[in-house]
Amino acid sequence: MNKNNIKKTGLIILTIGVIMTIFTTFSFFTKENVLDIGDVQITRDQQHKVKWPPFIGLTVIGLGGIVLILAIRKK
Repeated sequence: MNKNNIKKTGLIILTIGVIMTIFTTFSFFTKENVLDIGDVQITRDQQHKVKWPPFIGLTVIGLGGIVLILAIRKK
């Protein structure tokens, strides 16, 4: 990897960390069959939430910063 690619990777990791710190919840929906009799099907949307504490985002910010600093120092 060259220096520019490492810088870009560091910036991407840093940006993901900022987003993870601001938004600590991610939710998505899946379809669940409630009733299935012949041609009749009844489904419902099941919501799933994924949560993480803000310090996880801060840790990712730190890792992105370390990668960025190492890329700048690389000769």
